[in-house]
Amino acid sequence: MRASRLLSVLLLLQNRGRMTAEELAAELEVSVRTVYRDVEALSAAGVPVYADRGRTGGYQLVDGYRTRLTGLTEEEAQSLSLAGLPGAASELGLGTVLAAAQLKLHAAMPAELRAGASKISERFYLDVPGWHRGIESLPRLSELADAVWHGRRIKVRYERWGQRKVERVLEPLGLILKAGNWYLAARCDGTDRTYRVSRIEELEELGETFERPSDFDLARYWREWSEQFEKRMYSRTAVVRLNEHARILLPFYLGAVGARALREADAEPDENDWLTMELPVEPGESAVGELLRFGGNLEVLEPADLRERLAEEIRRMGARYG
Repeated sequence: MRASRLLSVLLLLQNRGRMTAEELAAELEVSVRTVYRDVEALSAAGVPVYADRGRTGGYQLVDGYRTRLTGLTEEEAQSLSLAGLPGAASELGLGTVLAAAQLKLHAAMPAELRAGASKISERFYLDVPGWHRGIESLPRLSELADAVWHGRRIKVRYERWGQRKVERVLEPLGLILKAGNWYLAARCDGTDRTYRVSRIEELEELGETFERPSDFDLARYWREWSEQFEKRMYSRTAVVRLNEHARILLPFYLGAVGARALREADAEPDENDWLTMELPVEPGESAVGELLRFGGNLEVLEPADLRERLAEEIRRMGARYG
């Protein structure tokens, strides 16, 4: 552990130049006293690091010194696939590992490539969760990631929709990050299923390993599961009329479902620029709330029960505000 930290100190100084003890401590998540000891250890090992005193001082390497110790550990190499997702890496317990890997990669680059890499990180940032989403509590995520990686069977206590608690023995196959939410793909009683990680309340490793199915493809599984989930969620079809403003709002309000329905519409707007098309909607009251968001820019033509339910809600709103 200390050897890895000493190398991180060396690479930080190599990549960034002069750094104070406080800056090194914050970067490595250790105390300033630990930084002092680490710098002394580097000096004793023959690394030409020296300190400048004063308000603008700090530690730095003798000009021209570069280390060749840039080999990546197995964990660091794995974490590089999440280099664009620092938050995800941190949630999985790989935050410091990712930082060390990026330092080593940066140190190994020629000067011109290193400058380009710095420009990219300064100018582009990936923020995965959507707007207005709270941060989920994920106390079990790093344990799940460990079980997935090592193929260990687990027992979980899970809150299903409707706040019903169930216990399941799972063979975890993969983790998926979708729009800021984590999901677990796992085999349960011979069937592949999906679980929302934030709903896992308790987790116990059973001390057993399992054989991962050779034909399981995580990307294909998630794609097929998502398509089936979408069909279950939007199980009804409404015939609607939309003006231009509603057509602009459709992808924002209904996401990929609305965007796809708009692309697949086989009609053209009429002389007043209203388009009649089929639109997948959720069953029950959920559809009423979704469609009311469009206000007078959308009219439901069919089915009759949905049209009447919207008309009833609009009458109630009119009476309340009238």
